[in-house]
Order: sequence, then C-alpha cells, then structure tokens
Amino acid sequence: MALDAATLALVTQELRTTLLDAKIDKIFEPTRDEVLITLRTRTDTYRLLLSARSGSSRVCLTEESFENPLTPPGFCMLLRKHLTGGRLIDLHMEPGDRIVFFDFRCTNEMGDLVVNTLAAELMGRYSNLVLIQGGRIIDALKRVDFEDSEIRQLLPGLAYTLPPKPGKPDFLAVSSAALVQAACQTDLPVAQALGKAVGGVGPVVLREACWRAFGGETPLAACDLEEAPRRALCAALDELKAEHAAGGHPTAVRLPRADGSQKPTEFSFFVPRQYGPAAVLTTYPDYSRMLEDYYATKDRAERLRQKSRELYKAVHNLYERSVRKQAARREELAQSEKADTLRLYGELLQANLWAFRKGDRQVTVDNYYTGQPVTIRLDPRLGPNENAQKYFKDYKKKQTAHAMLKKLLAEGEQEIDYLATVLYEVDAAPGEQALNEIRAELKSQGYLKYYKQRDKRQKPADFLRYRSSDGFEILVGRNNLQNDKLTLHTARGKDLWFHVQKAPGSHAVVLSHGQDIPDTTREEAAGLAVLHSSQNGGAKVAVDTTEVRNIWKANGAKPGMVLYEVYTTVYVTPRPGLEEELRRNEADYRRQSGGR
Repeated sequence: MALDAATLALVTQELRTTLLDAKIDKIFEPTRDEVLITLRTRTDTYRLLLSARSGSSRVCLTEESFENPLTPPGFCMLLRKHLTGGRLIDLHMEPGDRIVFFDFRCTNEMGDLVVNTLAAELMGRYSNLVLIQGGRIIDALKRVDFEDSEIRQLLPGLAYTLPPKPGKPDFLAVSSAALVQAACQTDLPVAQALGKAVGGVGPVVLREACWRAFGGETPLAACDLEEAPRRALCAALDELKAEHAAGGHPTAVRLPRADGSQKPTEFSFFVPRQYGPAAVLTTYPDYSRMLEDYYATKDRAERLRQKSRELYKAVHNLYERSVRKQAARREELAQSEKADTLRLYGELLQANLWAFRKGDRQVTVDNYYTGQPVTIRLDPRLGPNENAQKYFKDYKKKQTAHAMLKKLLAEGEQEIDYLATVLYEVDAAPGEQALNEIRAELKSQGYLKYYKQRDKRQKPADFLRYRSSDGFEILVGRNNLQNDKLTLHTARGKDLWFHVQKAPGSHAVVLSHGQDIPDTTREEAAGLAVLHSSQNGGAKVAVDTTEVRNIWKANGAKPGMVLYEVYTTVYVTPRPGLEEELRRNEADYRRQSGGR
C-alpha cells in the first residue's frame, strides 16, 4: 500500500511536534532513492529517513542501521553543502497532496542566513526530493527534463511549482454528505464510487467506510443505495474523519501465508475491521514505527538488490560463459575420441600406396582387421604417401587435444563450481562491505579487471561468531577468502569442520581447544552450515564433517575450494531460531567475559 495524504498528514504532524527547532548534524544517502538526516534537539538525537523509492516512498523517523557508500553521491554532497548545521524552523504539508516541506534556516557561503526547503514528493513512481531556495530549485534527487515531462520540469535554476492536482476534493476537506451524494451519481460498487469522487485517501479507507456502514461488502451499486444506507455511509465516513482528527491509531495489517509466515498487506490511521479474524493487526505507539516496521524487510532487500545488481550480473555472465565453454569442450572431446579411426586410415593408406595416385578424391581398400572394404577420402592436391602422413598427423593432433581437453574439462568444472559459490555469496551478501570483499576476491583471481583502489580502504570483516549450547565457539566464513582463512589458517588439528555436500556454502568450524565435541554442538554447527549455504530452507540436507587436519588445498585451487577424503556425512534440518539463539549465546559469553 502507498502512503496516502490523510495518513501522511498525521505523520507530518507527529514529525513537527518531535523535530521542530532540531539542528542538522549529519546527512547520508544510503541508496540512490533514500536520504538519511541526523537531527539533534536539546535533549535527543533523531534520524529522519526520506525515501523516494516508488514502492515505499515515505518520511519517518528510523532506528534502522544503514550501510552508507564510501563515496557520497552528488546529491548527498549538495545537501551537506546547503543544509548541514541548519535548524528546522517549519514543517508543513501541501493539503490533500503527498508533499511535505522541511524549512531549514541555514548559513550560506557568504555568512548570510537563508531558508532552504527540502520538498519530499511522495507520489509513487514520481516520488522525488527537491532542494529549494527562494522559490527556485537548487537541485533534485531525480532530475526531470523536458523529454521526461512537458508539464513540469525539475532542473537547477527553474522555479519550483507544485505538480498538477487531480480534479477531486480532499477527503478531509469535503463533507461526508457531499461525498456520498457525488458517489451515488455513478453506477459502480460503493467503494469504487467513493474513490472516483474523492482524493487524499487510499482504497483501504473507503472500503472500511463501507464495511462499517453495511457490516460487509454490499452487492448494490452506489446509485442504487436507499436513504437509510446513505445515512449509514455518511455516519461511517464521519467516524473515520473524527478518528483522524483525534490523531488516529497507527495500525498495520498482516495476512497469513500458506507457509505460516505473515504478509504485510495494509496500514492506516485506524484499526480496520474489514479483514476479519484471520488478519493480524498490530497497533503502534507512533506512525514512524508503523512505517518502519511495515517497510523494513522490503526495503532492506531492495537496498541490497540495488547494490549487488551489477556485481551479480557480471558474475552470472562469467558463470554462463564458463558453462558454454564447458559444453563446447565436451563436444570437441567427443570428436577427439574418434582419433583411432584417423590412425587406422593412415595405416591402410600406407599399406595400399599402389592403389591410388595424386588427384584421386577417395580410395576403397580392405580393412585387414575386419576384412571389410573401407572408403577413405583423399586430398587430391597430395600424393599417396602425403595423404597417409596427413592422417597420421591429424591423429597425433587429436591425441594431444584429447589429453588437453580432459585437463581443461577438469579445470572448467572447478571454475563453474567456484563461480556458483560466488553467485551464492553475492546473493546472500548482507551489505556493501561484503560485496566489496567479493569484488576484491574476483579481482585477485583475474575475473574483474576494473576495481577501484579506494574500495580497499575498509577494514576486512570478521568471521561470523556463534556459541553452541555446550559453550563451544563456532566460526563461519562470510566469503571464499574468509573460508580459506578460517579453514587453513585459523582452525587447528582436531577442530571440527562442516560444509554442505556438493553445493555452494560457507565453511563452519567448531573450535575444540583439544576437547571432545558433544553431539549437540555438532548438530548445531551442521545446522549453521546449512543456514549459510544455497541449501538454506531444505530438509535433511547432507553436510560433510571432518577434522581440520584432514583438509588440504590443491595447488592453484580457487579460493574456498578444499579437498578431503576422510569424512562423515550427516543429514540436518536446522531448527527454527537456531542462528539467533547461538548468536545470543556468543553475545552473552562476551558480555560476561568482559568482551574478550
């Protein structure tokens, strides 16, 4: 659901009460569609999120942590130049429209006080952030030129104008009686008729009015409503308006899925009755928390998708190319396996030089192995002995190619397996730092030629650390380079190693410190190996386990690729909440041991 104007009005009112007179401390642009502003009041610090993403545009306070790019984008630098240190002196909304204006008193380069306005236009796929001074546009997050729109352009230096409004009255400004009267002029279902007659609210509000008026959906068209149903509809609309005027009750609706999870469905300023007993209703203390909770999972996935899109595409292309090369090699190998026929033809020609001469295109001779006649094609430009030698030469080429192709096929299988693990790592990467580590790994292997040196300034991430129910530390690698470091350099002798069988995934190691490892810890470590693999979500997943001393790495092997012969295979279905439980165990252990 999109944030409608009625709910946005309450969000704006809430932000005004909280943030007025706050001073801007920091500005970030985590993704190309989002700006995060840290503001300080005399007593508290708040983080304001302005999202211009088409599917989740909003303004709200947030407590979520964001991973910011190492180099700030251009619009972020512009905002820092014009807004850093500014004080929020006003916050207001365009009535009936989804536009919020943040007015900041700032000091310009000359030391003069100016008012800079940041307009958050939250209109679906047209959402945008625009910085304005003196009625003119300084710049916009998404510039709109004359090719994009003939009606309204958003370019530096142009006068800022409001987008054209639809010709429908605002839900909060029009009377319920006038709204019902206008809706009843159309031959549509009641909720649709109300939507055609009024703006500023989403369909969920109008469906709720019908539900409260009629106790459910009515099959009647709006034009067929009698006087009593019309009065009931007016009363329901007045009830919703009164609830809005009192500040409302921020509520989100989730509906159960077949797999047992819950799908976020709607949110609004009232507690809806239209979804029945199956719906899970969550009421929040404020609108910011409602919006953050509703959009959190969706936005985290979208942020990561944006950051990983180019890298995933590059690795996927490498993977597809390797698969195609492997198929071509197999076909060539099949051809090279016919080399014995070439040797036979050379021998038969050598034994029957008298039977043909230069210029002949073929010759039929007896195969002295089978006694059957064989027709052999000849090169008319060559003499009898030269034709025989050509077949012997082609035979030797095929023999050499056969040996080389077998070697290349083995290397190709290793490369395909390696790129499959990298694809999994890109898909499972939790943030930009993890993606940069994968880029560095691919650069070191020669897959990426262009890799910016500045990306290497970041500190390498640590292993994922867990604590088993029995108190044993379990380490999990985040990527192939970490897998190598963990298995070949950090773990020792009798430490126990886990990895899903024949599938991309992380290495998991239980640090034994010379002690015997209980079965419970083994099962939990195997579960973590499944959770950090491409088999996550599967039941009875095969996991190989062995002591670290049984593992070695072949010369020239790709990162993360190891060999082992002595091992045991266990079949694991990770229990729900396992990873969170073991992570809490590690946090509790560190807290009790003073962070060591």
